[in-house]
Amino acid sequence: MISNFLKHQAQTSPHPLGIEVSHANGCYIYDTDNNAHLDFVAGVSACPLGHSHPKVTNAIKKQVDKYLHVMVYGEYIQKPAVELCKLLAKHLPFPLEKTYLTNSGTEATEGALKLAKRVTGRTEIIAAKNGYHGNTMGSMSVMGYEERKQAFRPLLPNITFITFNNEVDLNAITTKTAGVILETIQGGAGFIEPNNNYLKKVRERCNKVGALLILDEIQTGIGRTGKLFGFENYNCTPDILVSGKALGGGLPIGAFTASSDHMDLLMSQPKLGHITTFGGHPLIAASALATLKEISETNLMAQTLEKETLIRKTLVHPLIEEIRGKGLMLALIMTSEDIANTLILECKKHKLILFWLLFEPKAVRITPPLTITKDEIVKGCHIILDILNSIK
Repeated sequence: MISNFLKHQAQTSPHPLGIEVSHANGCYIYDTDNNAHLDFVAGVSACPLGHSHPKVTNAIKKQVDKYLHVMVYGEYIQKPAVELCKLLAKHLPFPLEKTYLTNSGTEATEGALKLAKRVTGRTEIIAAKNGYHGNTMGSMSVMGYEERKQAFRPLLPNITFITFNNEVDLNAITTKTAGVILETIQGGAGFIEPNNNYLKKVRERCNKVGALLILDEIQTGIGRTGKLFGFENYNCTPDILVSGKALGGGLPIGAFTASSDHMDLLMSQPKLGHITTFGGHPLIAASALATLKEISETNLMAQTLEKETLIRKTLVHPLIEEIRGKGLMLALIMTSEDIANTLILECKKHKLILFWLLFEPKAVRITPPLTITKDEIVKGCHIILDILNSIK
């Protein structure tokens, strides 16, 4: 199978981890030799309830027997999508009340950028250095990492980059700015939280000059930081909220949410301001609805903060410089890139799944399912500590 995988399926890196998956359940992924791998990554934060959660799989099975795709997005009334958007509105502050469902987080980013330009009539977008919002051409244009972009230029014009948490840079946001797009917690840069009321100050600057604030919650959303959305931790409500990953409960999804007044502008001048064939797919919406209900109606979010405390308390080692992030969105910052690489690869041999971040080479991702037990956390942390103790 590995030879066919490498020969016929397009690769994203020269050295994939290459675990051949048989099945997955809870916080474990099983290979074809029936080895159980403890999952500390959750599909890069996309599986908040772990694998094969019964409420999610049952919702999917029920929907399969009713209907799948029937019409391009927005034309037919399909209950799973309507109920999902309604539930999102219930849990979001005013005026975030209308959601456009897409196929991925990067498509949601594209829609959000278009909406900011449509609302304001302006063209400039402000983004953050070391920010990441997806990998299509528009989303890549607001990626603040030139090494990943230079081979694909030219990209969108009129993009200005500021430094996250640098208040002086906020002066770059002017009456020419359509929108400011930021991750609520910078992901690829190393899980960097906003400090000193930074997001609130961005919000105030946007209000002053009439720019829209877009917050990317593709990684921070759906309970991972102890709140349903990360911005709830920082006293800042965006004009446009971008979500994805965990919202689908293991199926591909994206969404951007805004006020009705703003979102309705995509209906005219021109009509079909954003269109998609499979957005709001009933199967995916059913999975997302079950996921959102389970996370919002249980104590999983409160437990997330308790589990963060356990991880921080357990993972104390001279080779770990610091632990960044919030809730179960954590990054171990190691003393060197080599240590980070060694830890991830050695943990794979010991059946613990860790992963890298995009731009911070010393970082090791810890983003397990929210359903992970404290015993499983301790088990995984002890594997990490044992490996670090063995490094000379």
